[in-house]
Amino acid sequence: MSDEPYRGPRSALEAAAERREIADPSPDAGPRVARVPESHVHDTFEVGGLETKREESLLQAVLADRDGVSAASATQRNGTVGVHHDPSVSRSDLREVLESYDLAVAPGDEAFSSRRASQFASARVAVAVLFGLMVATPYVAVLYPTRLEWLFYDPVTVEYLRSILDSRVATHFFVNLAALSGVAFLVACGPAIRRAIAAATEGRLTRELAFVGGVCAVFGYSTLAAFTGFDGAVHYDLVAYAVAGVTVWNHFATEEASVERRSTEPEAAANEPQGTVDADDRVALTDGGR
Repeated sequence: MSDEPYRGPRSALEAAAERREIADPSPDAGPRVARVPESHVHDTFEVGGLETKREESLLQAVLADRDGVSAASATQRNGTVGVHHDPSVSRSDLREVLESYDLAVAPGDEAFSSRRASQFASARVAVAVLFGLMVATPYVAVLYPTRLEWLFYDPVTVEYLRSILDSRVATHFFVNLAALSGVAFLVACGPAIRRAIAAATEGRLTRELAFVGGVCAVFGYSTLAAFTGFDGAVHYDLVAYAVAGVTVWNHFATEEASVERRSTEPEAAANEPQGTVDADDRVALTDGGR
């Protein structure tokens, strides 16, 4: 163990591990496996202060070594801690233990809702990316060659693809593209759509309102071009790319901001005047498992 002094939750965790003679666990050792008695209950906490995988592994080892605790899991990425424990060990007792390691624990039982929101956010990213790829594939195989024939496509192949697009088969082709891009937009951007509608109702112009309006305009234009006599290009690919790009960007940008906020909360709480600090005001995030 390094002689360099640590600050914040790291020093508290290491001090607890030393008192219990727990060896420094390896973050690459894989998931911890433990037998949980049927009578044990599970509590999940939102915490702030876990900054590295090492601290995550150390916290798991220290919690699992306590009396009445059969298993513990910590997730540094979204700041969640889950504990399987005997009913005689109360949630408030576990909260005091976590706070003794200089971790900021969120008040109430907000961890489950945060965990569920995180899962839904990850699902929206998956939908946006997968559906975007399903839209891009037929465009690369059929539509792009007819639009970029001057690059490297064989003229005979281009004419064949154009004949397909001029046949009745094209209707089914565009129906699939419209369905894929539309579902991706509604599912992946559902929260943004609801916020945009609320902003429009209140007469406010926001970036989400502009994004949703732009995507709807492109989708409507493409639908007219695909299924009516309107002579225009079908741009369901732009809808899919915009949805995938914005969803992925918002997901990871929000996650990084959340991680940065959680990492600064313990320090900010420590710097507050003691007369005005309320333990229930300290915020943290959790998920209890990987």
